[in-house]
Amino acid sequence: MPKNKKELPRNVLVMRFSALGDVAMTIPVVYSVCRSNPATRFIFLTKKSQASLFINPPANLVVLGIDFKAEYPHAYALWRLFAKLKKEYDIDAVADLHGVLRSYMISMSGLLRGVTVHTIRKGRMHKRALTRPRNKVMLPLISSRARYREVFYRFGFSMEEPFVSIYNGAADTALFALITPPKTPDEKWVGIAPFAKHKGKIYPPELMEKVVEELSATPGVKIFLFGGGDYEREILRRWAQTYPGVVSLADKKHGFTVEMALLSYLDTIVSMDSANMHLASLVGVRVVSIWGATHSYCGFKGYRQHESDIIQLPMTCRPCSVFGNKPCMRGDYHCLRGISPQIIIKKVKSIIE
Repeated sequence: MPKNKKELPRNVLVMRFSALGDVAMTIPVVYSVCRSNPATRFIFLTKKSQASLFINPPANLVVLGIDFKAEYPHAYALWRLFAKLKKEYDIDAVADLHGVLRSYMISMSGLLRGVTVHTIRKGRMHKRALTRPRNKVMLPLISSRARYREVFYRFGFSMEEPFVSIYNGAADTALFALITPPKTPDEKWVGIAPFAKHKGKIYPPELMEKVVEELSATPGVKIFLFGGGDYEREILRRWAQTYPGVVSLADKKHGFTVEMALLSYLDTIVSMDSANMHLASLVGVRVVSIWGATHSYCGFKGYRQHESDIIQLPMTCRPCSVFGNKPCMRGDYHCLRGISPQIIIKKVKSIIE
């Protein structure tokens, strides 16, 4: 660690690989630390598929997308990767924002070369206390972004410039011209992202369809559906064909540049505890978030999102999981099925009206 705050590292390797939402959560912190410390260069290492998410990066941020399975599949290859990065970028510090075996191996390679390393403290003990079946400690944990900031603070970096959006002004509407004409003054644009990676975080599609049906019947409302895989694509395509003023973005991979530009023009988006909540947060869009097996107390609430826009049921078994990947102890996923579509509709209408 530097002896005083003036002796800051000059070239910092920052690592976060994981899921899209986790990488998206790093952006407010990484952009802020870059802009607050212009004399330091930050080299962000992530998956190749997620590198293009870093739109309008600060001048002192270098984003490297790596295909780990193809290029660096084992421990020796990871050591070779760090040696290559150190030689190319003169790395003198490593900020590990992931804290998994892969990042540990790269960090260890740095330590053996005399590089300063700081790693995220995930608070696993407190998360276990929050999600255990009995005697839960129902207290909000510090956010993942606060844990990321702590890593940089340990180097002595300041973060004086708060993050607002990946766009300095309005995004270029020409980027999504093939999807929809520009927004008219009397239109309200609503996004709906009804899916997530795990069942414990997915609001039942048949209930979400009722939300789509009623909102599409609201004058002046245009709905954009966000999703991914084949199963999701088919459902979203049917909704778009059935209800007026509904557009599905799932039929084609538009890329982050296009979808983020479109996202920035939404009045609000309905999202699960998933990546779309964090993507919308990067462009300052208000999110109506739905939580089932997981809970906002675990530290994954969207950046600058309102507590009042969180929809979740007060159940003694919630949260049962940090990531929503455990089977329901009750067997019926009442934490999600028990949420009435009218609650979601009412919240959306209160925002757009």
